[in-house]
Amino acid sequence: MTYLVLFLEFFKIGLFAVGGGLSTLPFLSELAGKYTWFDEAMLGNMIAVSQSTPGPIGINMATYAGFNAAGILGGIIATVGLVTPSVIVIIIVAHVLNKFKKSQVVQAIFYALRPAVAGLIAVAGFGVFKIAVLTLDQFEITHQVVDLLNWKAALLFIVMYFMTTKINKHPIFFIALGAVVGILMGL
Repeated sequence: MTYLVLFLEFFKIGLFAVGGGLSTLPFLSELAGKYTWFDEAMLGNMIAVSQSTPGPIGINMATYAGFNAAGILGGIIATVGLVTPSVIVIIIVAHVLNKFKKSQVVQAIFYALRPAVAGLIAVAGFGVFKIAVLTLDQFEITHQVVDLLNWKAALLFIVMYFMTTKINKHPIFFIALGAVVGILMGL
């Protein structure tokens, strides 16, 4: 039964997460509250691992979540569930797109998807910020403003942000540097 639920949940994510892997984060956050496969803290680790490993982030995250839920077969089933809607849509689109490529309606539909994708990515960005930088659990206990932020993570974020804008290096350099500094800082 777990395999079927994994497939269906990730099928829904694959169907509605338009715009790439980061747009899956709001859906994964919802799954963290719905099932015991992973929690919000593990979601942060999933993001870090998925961003650091080769391949699409959504597929990496589906594999990671499925593996946590039900081992190797769970990882495979979650991944297949995530990509199945895309395969179906691509097959359908490939057959009809040539016919309607010049259609104003088709162009308008693709244009209208842009704000939805931007919104999903913005929610995903805030979700990553909330997991990595905010310490809401500690703040709820102490009600001290100083406990609202993980100051080490916030400092690392600011330094890495300014480094990426000032230093012209390949993104892999910053991913590796962030991983090393995060490990050394105990984040």
